[in-house]
Amino acid sequence: MGTQSKVVRAVRGGAVSGALGLIAAGLLLAVSGERVAAQDWVQSPWGADDELGAANLMTPERVKLAAELVTEGKVYSLGMIVGPDTPAFPPRSLSLTVLQPGQNGNSGLGNNNFTYNDDIFMGWLGIGPQIDGLGHAGVDHVYYGGRTYGDFAPASGLTELGLEKLPGLVGRGVLLDMAAYYGTEMVEEGTAYTKEDIQAAAEAQGVELREGDVVLFNSNWMDLLDGDAPDPQRFGAKEPGVGVSGAEYLAEIGVMAVGADTWGMEVVPAETEGDAFRAHQILQPEHGIYILENMDTRALADDGVHEFLFVLGQARLQGAVQMIINPIAIR
Repeated sequence: MGTQSKVVRAVRGGAVSGALGLIAAGLLLAVSGERVAAQDWVQSPWGADDELGAANLMTPERVKLAAELVTEGKVYSLGMIVGPDTPAFPPRSLSLTVLQPGQNGNSGLGNNNFTYNDDIFMGWLGIGPQIDGLGHAGVDHVYYGGRTYGDFAPASGLTELGLEKLPGLVGRGVLLDMAAYYGTEMVEEGTAYTKEDIQAAAEAQGVELREGDVVLFNSNWMDLLDGDAPDPQRFGAKEPGVGVSGAEYLAEIGVMAVGADTWGMEVVPAETEGDAFRAHQILQPEHGIYILENMDTRALADDGVHEFLFVLGQARLQGAVQMIINPIAIR
């Protein structure tokens, strides 16, 4: 275990305090970069061995309250359709092959001629509508709870923070329609949702953000894929999204997950030139908050729905960092 890993594990496990803690923090600052040590975020509020992060906020009481939001029984599918041509963060791609195994040249299985189709998926799990598990985003190879890359991320799959540990996400969903807030058909790329924007949009749309919420943002960005003037190249090049102060505000509230109808959830290009996916770092390694990308929120926005029951049950593939998903919103 290298110097960085030793220091992070010491801080994470509470083995240092007082003056020694300051020395360790200083060493961590020198080894891992200024942002790693800035907030002592390597110590999870749910304990040194926690692997669920903000999913710990999914209490039975909150789930029951969220279920009371169902008044009409209308179901909204939030997962966009994904295929080999779906724009994705490079070098991600996928392909699908359909086979009829063992059935060529015969009438199938058994006297009743049973035939069937199977499919083989080849590709990245972080493509299309997806959840980013807590093992995804880090700061200089330091991840949620102070774990370092060498501690838990071999090529064979995550040994900690894998998405098989997550039972799913169920809770109060909140949609902030940023296109409506800005008074535009589609929010322009490079538009950062600041703390002030999020607060004002919530107030204008009559909804309160609370601890344990799943907060989704609608920009109508997906019209670039299937609208009247599709432009997939523009869709995948840049995007509007959550800014740094917006991410910090959502983390301060204590939301469970943050999602958007864009491929990266946060604003691209970054507000500060030279930064890369800073909102991911604020939400995931620093606060254990899940990220949902490429959520098709247009139907919710069209119906003026801002509060709903959110239900997600992802495939529990052992050691997976990300997963293609189709969450459900129920009003």
